[in-house]
Amino acid sequence: MTEYQPPGEPPRGPSAGPSGRASGETGAVYDAVVLAGGAARRLGGADKPGVRVGGRALLDRVLTACADARTTVVVATPRPTVRPVTWAREDPPGGGPLAALYAGLRHTTADLVVLLSADLPFLDRRTVAGLPAALGRGTADGVLLTDSDGRDQPLVAAYRTASLRRGLTALTDRHGDLTGLPLRRLTGALDLIRIAGPVASFDCDTWDDIAAARARIREHGHVLDEWISAVKDELGIDLDVDTAALLDLARDAAHGVARPAAPLTTFLVGYAAARAGGDREAVAEATRRAVALAGRWAEEDTPSADAPAGSRSAAPSAPGTASDATPGTAPDAAPDARPDAG
Repeated sequence: MTEYQPPGEPPRGPSAGPSGRASGETGAVYDAVVLAGGAARRLGGADKPGVRVGGRALLDRVLTACADARTTVVVATPRPTVRPVTWAREDPPGGGPLAALYAGLRHTTADLVVLLSADLPFLDRRTVAGLPAALGRGTADGVLLTDSDGRDQPLVAAYRTASLRRGLTALTDRHGDLTGLPLRRLTGALDLIRIAGPVASFDCDTWDDIAAARARIREHGHVLDEWISAVKDELGIDLDVDTAALLDLARDAAHGVARPAAPLTTFLVGYAAARAGGDREAVAEATRRAVALAGRWAEEDTPSADAPAGSRSAAPSAPGTASDATPGTAPDAAPDARPDAG
């Protein structure tokens, strides 16, 4: 068995933020098979793929992570999902992971298959893209993540399709049927690369796991990326943006103009970017122009650096402000009546 240490950072968790089209970055073409038909006994028989974490169903979170697959097959009873998929069902239903895998593979054509369970709340697109990319650099049959205890997670993995089909055929010949056979009967005979991925491989088997996942995404270091991902899924937006630049813009608009200017400005930037093509460059350009405008606006609120020294302390007041009021009388509006007061 082959050990593999990825260069640079380990597979990224939810704090990594949204990424672009991963398959375009790596060049790896793959299909995805998502197993979503388990009985969820440890959840009391609840509909585990439909349980929500961060406002999104677990299955939808996984489908977003593998959105770069050429074909995505979900082995389960059909349901509404965040994006179109191909549906398959093992025969008989509930026949176990090998039977489900066999049913899913019948709809794939790529040389590489990413195999995922439907209960991975922290899986992201960069991690998924890294699996077939790592596999493509060697001769191993597959590459999988290991959890925080170093255990193999064969349902967060990429495999050579031919290796899976050969293994399933051999097991069928040996046992006559795949029903009820554990997945390790297949993966135990494969040459596998292992990558440590304790966050991305975290799966939700119990209600305690669900609670832990819900708590983690609300932590300070994760909540913004999680919220942005949820909004993009909800609105059907697939766009990688510079979050820090937009936050800086909102801050500049709030401090240099007025607090309500922040949400209104970011909305207008999004609208302008959409009209200009809606890609990352359009967002960056609209943001740059709005930031420059906010800077010019703020400069007008202070005396100009090149004004004569004697004139710097007496900027003109707008009509109706306190400086125009008759001495001894109150201005028209109290300070806390401004729209941006808080």
